[in-house]
Amino acid sequence: MRREEVVSSVTEELILVDELDREIGCRPKSECHEGNGILHRAFSIFIFNERRELLLQKRSVKKLLWPDYWSNACCSHPWVGEPMEHAVLRRLKQELGFECPLTFLYKFKYHAQYGVVGAEHEYCWVYYGQYDGTVNPNMDEMADWRFVDIAALEIDLKSSPENYTPWLKMEWSEISNHYLEELLAPKK
Repeated sequence: MRREEVVSSVTEELILVDELDREIGCRPKSECHEGNGILHRAFSIFIFNERRELLLQKRSVKKLLWPDYWSNACCSHPWVGEPMEHAVLRRLKQELGFECPLTFLYKFKYHAQYGVVGAEHEYCWVYYGQYDGTVNPNMDEMADWRFVDIAALEIDLKSSPENYTPWLKMEWSEISNHYLEELLAPKK
């Protein structure tokens, strides 16, 4: 089933952070993504299934930055005053219509410019989980979704990197080089 529900707005307040991810204020989302962007807190979620496939979403054409690009399962921002552990679960449910346990992997700071339109300048917390049930996507947030075999993803990232968001490429490189074996190990 496909849902359409507006869950984000250019007026929502994002948490501004310094170079050490310490909160220093807040600004509207639109201002945080203008020009070169303002450093703010964000998160990314990677979801695997039991077949060792990764859930990808194609961003909505309505997105200001990187519309119609393939990305990881879910990315967003915590609300002001919201614990990150709550934010990731909230947004996963809003965007993909399911819940599953999520585990923190690492965090990093990055900047990615989308031409003259704007930029992502984020201190991003990266999480992962496993889910094998029904996906009920919010089609206001995404244009499409799919589970993809990891080997096929690796090939496509090398042959067609222009189809993927910059943060997915950065995060996937870190995950595949440092965490993937552990994430996909059989559960005991």
